[in-house]
Amino acid sequence: MTKAALRKIYKEKRKQISWKDKQRWTDLILINFQKLDLPFIKCVHTYLDIKDQNEVDTGNIIGYLRFKNPGLKVVVPKINLDVGEMRHYIFNDDVEMSPNSFGIIEPVKGEKADAAEIDLVITPLLAFDKNGYRVGYGKGFYDKFFEQCNSNVMRVGLSFFDPEAIIDNINSQDIPLHYCITPNAIYTF
Repeated sequence: MTKAALRKIYKEKRKQISWKDKQRWTDLILINFQKLDLPFIKCVHTYLDIKDQNEVDTGNIIGYLRFKNPGLKVVVPKINLDVGEMRHYIFNDDVEMSPNSFGIIEPVKGEKADAAEIDLVITPLLAFDKNGYRVGYGKGFYDKFFEQCNSNVMRVGLSFFDPEAIIDNINSQDIPLHYCITPNAIYTF
């Protein structure tokens, strides 16, 4: 199936998730995430879930990473629509946050972070395939961002659903994940 078809299907599938299932599946994703054999992480980049899109909540995963990696620097994205890219900001209790035009909570301002210092990217997605390719929201922000990261950055997706066999229209700009965590499994690519 194409990215556009999968995007439509998985947006609808996520709308159908009950609050109870979302909570249970989020807990199972955390349990599976804790099974990853990660090196010491100094800096993690994470999305902040869009509530009305029923995305996987990253809060507990960040809490776990902070516990396992004292001094962890957490970085969140801010979209710059004018140039079609993401900027990256240190995330802490002092950072003022506000929703953008897509409803994504972002830093209003703050201390910028360099993509090259990031060790792990927790990546949003709508769907993924058995080769580690993902379908996002269609703007290409994360694939552009991955190109800016150092070559050994780990890319981990989170999904409530199991993979598709293949995404038909993968192109040379698409960069695969290393892992995708679901409630039922850890997929390694």
